[in-house]
Amino acid sequence: QVQLVESGGGLVQAGGSLRLSCAASGRTFSTYAVGWFRQTPGKDREFLTSIGWNDGSTYYADSVKGRFTISRDNAKNTVYLQMDSLELEDTAVYYCAAGIAGTWDFWGQGAQVTVSS
Repeated sequence: QVQLVESGGGLVQAGGSLRLSCAASGRTFSTYAVGWFRQTPGKDREFLTSIGWNDGSTYYADSVKGRFTISRDNAKNTVYLQMDSLELEDTAVYYCAAGIAGTWDFWGQGAQVTVSS
């Protein structure tokens, strides 16, 4: 089993920045990719970005490209999501997930991010 815990959410003004952390424990992450998603009430969960654990390859959704940056610290088993130039539409619950070969098998509990005007 893999346990994921998000932290770093909160309230921020539009144009500001936040950094989310996803701390992992349990089985080794050497073969897992880690992704960030978000969800707002009444909408499907939206993929934002992912990072390969071994090669560090990254992918971004168009909605966050250029504003959000994913990174990881292998020694700490932690993945980060740096969010800059935040917009009101970025308000959501943010989740990290871990998986292999395109499936997301493990999920965190979510962190609320609220962007105010």
